[in-house]
Amino acid sequence: MKIRIINKSNNKLPRYSTDKSAGVDLRANLKNSITLKPLERALVPTGLFIELPDGYEAQIRPRSGLAIKNGITVLNAPGTIDADYRGEIEVVLINLSYENVKINNGDRICQMVISKHEKAIFKEVKVLNITKRGKGGFGHTGNK
Repeated sequence: MKIRIINKSNNKLPRYSTDKSAGVDLRANLKNSITLKPLERALVPTGLFIELPDGYEAQIRPRSGLAIKNGITVLNAPGTIDADYRGEIEVVLINLSYENVKINNGDRICQMVISKHEKAIFKEVKVLNITKRGKGGFGHTGNK
């Protein structure tokens, strides 16, 4: 699949790190570094604009290394970029660590996964089919 992209950053285009990678890393596009204090969040630009085909979305997800090493994650994970969005991809990062974390221009800040999706047609009914699980929600299967 080909994705049309405009790159207004000084970073290279996103690319897959391995043949079997599901996502590509996106990089911060910053004139000046930013420092995220503990529990502080920021909207970080990437300088990228994409055009997705109908029936696809781009999911913005945290990077596991950034999360475990620095406590940085994507606040609204996964963020969704719809096929009709043409604005810049910006990422909401939050610092969940106890330390200040500096984000520099070119730092890998998140992953982007392109996903096919279906459109649902909702049919209102009065009763849903019964299942064994029923209304069982969070923790309903126990701790083990």
